[in-house]
Amino acid sequence: MTTELLERPATVTVPDTGAGRLIVPATEGTTTVPTYRVGSPDIQCRYPVIVGEDQVIGRAYRWHRDWFVLTTEGERNLRRPPKGTPGTEMAAAHLAEEYAAGRIGAVPLDKVLAETPTPLCGPVPLLHPRMPVNDRNIESAQTAFAGLRVHHWRAVLTGFPGSDNHWFLSCELCPWEGPKFWSHLRGRNGEPPSARRHKGGCIGEDKVRRLIPAYQ
Repeated sequence: MTTELLERPATVTVPDTGAGRLIVPATEGTTTVPTYRVGSPDIQCRYPVIVGEDQVIGRAYRWHRDWFVLTTEGERNLRRPPKGTPGTEMAAAHLAEEYAAGRIGAVPLDKVLAETPTPLCGPVPLLHPRMPVNDRNIESAQTAFAGLRVHHWRAVLTGFPGSDNHWFLSCELCPWEGPKFWSHLRGRNGEPPSARRHKGGCIGEDKVRRLIPAYQ
């Protein structure tokens, strides 16, 4: 079972309900798992799993390598996916099986969208709400925000979530918005990060290198 996820420019309050390839129904025991698809992540970096035209059976998101699902029955930690399996694939398959078994319900997409927060005007908090307030996290957050400024990224809702958690960012060089990892944006071994920036190539690597002094 595979899931094709599309990372694309998005209006942060409206997931792309057509993103992702439809998954062919499967049978788990005597239960037929419905066809489902994974939409683009919202501003909270939560991937909606959709059946039918617009029924959301849950949302999946990553936190410190574990994958969580949020459903009509609350939040559940699915832990880490098997090696080689994308977390979104594991979470989507789990949600489809739970829905087929009648253990969770579906919510209309319109209702999900209505509950999605809108981008903040002005600065966002220094730390993500899940991040403990301590000297180490504060220092890491200050470093991360300084790096975002240098490389023309902007956080639009939450503060620093840690180096390896999804962080919904807006590219200041083009209209792209989506989740990124700070560990991918800070570069390695003293080198700047990839000038390609995100899927689609941003404005082109040559222009990126000319605009950002860190590449010169």
